[in-house]
Amino acid sequence: INCPSSIPILNDKSGKTIVSVKDLELGLKKKNKMETAKEVGLMLAKKAVEKKIKEVIFDRGGYKYHGRVKILAEGAREGGLKF
Repeated sequence: INCPSSIPILNDKSGKTIVSVKDLELGLKKKNKMETAKEVGLMLAKKAVEKKIKEVIFDRGGYKYHGRVKILAEGAREGGLKF
């Protein structure tokens, strides 16, 4: 979430993207970065639950678990995903 990017849920076996969310698609340009991260996490969880995905492995991609990464994870959990 350092820049406009896609946050995906991938199937490791097939290597295919199942669900993804882009912060720009949410139209949150006026919100701060922390609020945007939470909204991305909530939307990611919503899309995943719609596809009957309830449990995922959270890969931080080398980022420390704090700030926006932590907020995104909390939003995803709040939306119904389990890590």
